[in-house]
Amino acid sequence: MKILVVADEESKSLWDFYDKRKTEGVDLIISCGDLHSDYLQFLVTMVNCPLLYVRGNHDRGYDKKPPEGCICIDDTVYDCDGLRILGLGGSMRYRPGPCMCTEEEMQKRIRKVEKTIRKMNGFDILVTHAPAKDHGDLEDLPHRGFACFNSLMEKYRPRYMLHGHVHQNYTHGFRRTMEHECGTVIINACGSYIFEVAEDEHPPYGGTGSFFYDLGCRIRMKRRKY
Repeated sequence: MKILVVADEESKSLWDFYDKRKTEGVDLIISCGDLHSDYLQFLVTMVNCPLLYVRGNHDRGYDKKPPEGCICIDDTVYDCDGLRILGLGGSMRYRPGPCMCTEEEMQKRIRKVEKTIRKMNGFDILVTHAPAKDHGDLEDLPHRGFACFNSLMEKYRPRYMLHGHVHQNYTHGFRRTMEHECGTVIINACGSYIFEVAEDEHPPYGGTGSFFYDLGCRIRMKRRKY
């Protein structure tokens, strides 16, 4: 599966100077937050594939104007043809307001979604706005990463973690990709980036190993045929 990830900065190459050849073959778009809803609506229309998103700390405008045609995956696990994608948006709380939370509040969000994670026998991609602590974050509170993301990856070992929030011009040590100690590949989606997930990197639809969830998937597949 070919995936376009975007975050933080609207790419002129994909908006003002869009050329369909730049997104040829893209099967899925994932937004890691802090992008104008019009931009996401443009991408989902022009690329003509599903667009999943989590909120960034500056996305309070989505309450009044959510990106139409796009799917919010905050605090849930979305199954995209067998690819299990967990969304946990927002940044570390540095002032009052929505789309931010403390370390303890993020831990509580994770506990609430863990029932679904266990039901689906894990997840393959973790989508966040903020990075994990000590993995591409900065020392200041607004850009500090969540330590609980590290624990989450160590427990379930997803193939990828996608995040934004730390822009390329924020630090001389910016890294597009890095590997977590547990083996998860971490990608900073600031701007835009395209990568591919091989079929053998995630279970097939209805093949997670979770009896009841897989049974439901097989029933839905049979219904689609009719």
